Amino acid sequence: MPIRFVLSLVLVLAGFIAGFPAAAQQNSLPSWNEGPTQKAIVDFVTAATTPGDPGYVEPHLRVAVFDNDGTLWAEQPVYFQFMYAIDTAMAMAAKDPAWASTPALQAAAKGDIKGVLAGGEAALLEVVTATHSGMSVPDFTASVALWIATAKHPQTGKLYLEMVYQPMLELLDYLRANGFETFIVSGGGVDFMRAFAEHAYGIPPENVIGSMGKASLQVIDGVPQIMKDPGIAFIDDKEGKPLGIERGIGKRPVFVAGNSDGDLAMLEWSTAGVGPRFGLLVHHTDGVREYAYDRDSHVGRLDKALDAAAQQGWTVVDMAADWKAIYPGDPLD
Repeated sequence: MPIRFVLSLVLVLAGFIAGFPAAAQQNSLPSWNEGPTQKAIVDFVTAATTPGDPGYVEPHLRVAVFDNDGTLWAEQPVYFQFMYAIDTAMAMAAKDPAWASTPALQAAAKGDIKGVLAGGEAALLEVVTATHSGMSVPDFTASVALWIATAKHPQTGKLYLEMVYQPMLELLDYLRANGFETFIVSGGGVDFMRAFAEHAYGIPPENVIGSMGKASLQVIDGVPQIMKDPGIAFIDDKEGKPLGIERGIGKRPVFVAGNSDGDLAMLEWSTAGVGPRFGLLVHHTDGVREYAYDRDSHVGRLDKALDAAAQQGWTVVDMAADWKAIYPGDPLD
């Protein structure tokens, strides 16, 4: 058989297979019920990866961004990073009782979440500053890694990494299998999320964008270190999210997922770009397997973004109806 014919046949087959990568990956969403939501995702990815399709997206433009809290893992009754701050405050006060020198720190040292919240934003900032600064980034990362491996949710008794959403893990894998690069864009602290994002989601540290505290370069025992200083340098929430994406990625995402009004600006900006776009909102409707909340929630409020979804044509995930399972290991109901 002439070598030229063989090469031509290989090229034809390669082109044929490349035209249908998403179709071959449909079974990679086993925790999603068949229906309009799953179909919308698969249809978008199929078109985005099929050369010649009007919805085709060039590989270098396949950028997908995800909020973290309430989108990739749970966020009730308070954000998990705040639970880390409370647990850290209790440990610090146990070693040095004088550390809890203010009402906010005293409440945190007792594990009194309501007491800290009663102090408002100033008390929250005080607790976070006291537990997230005064150490090097590697030391902070080690602290978070130890906490995430051992701490348990106060209501479910699960490790926090056991409360990632199985359907969203599948979605991340599905997108990556079809040439998308995935990022986290969250209001959570960037150093906090980088401690576990690659293990939990397969998203490397350089693909995590989040809020940032102040920092400085110092030489400690002859070794240059990035030190976490008191104060906030950048808040990656609401209008800050598009800014974070522009600075950290430099491309407007074609696939964007969130769950709250804090993600509204990111969804609007991303889906306003030229060419095919996909916006997704996770709506917490399952009060049996997880939590049911939206417009009146003190955490992850979904109000304006829910209204915008209907106007903008974004896909809304009904957790109760669209997900067979919530967490890894759950039975596929």
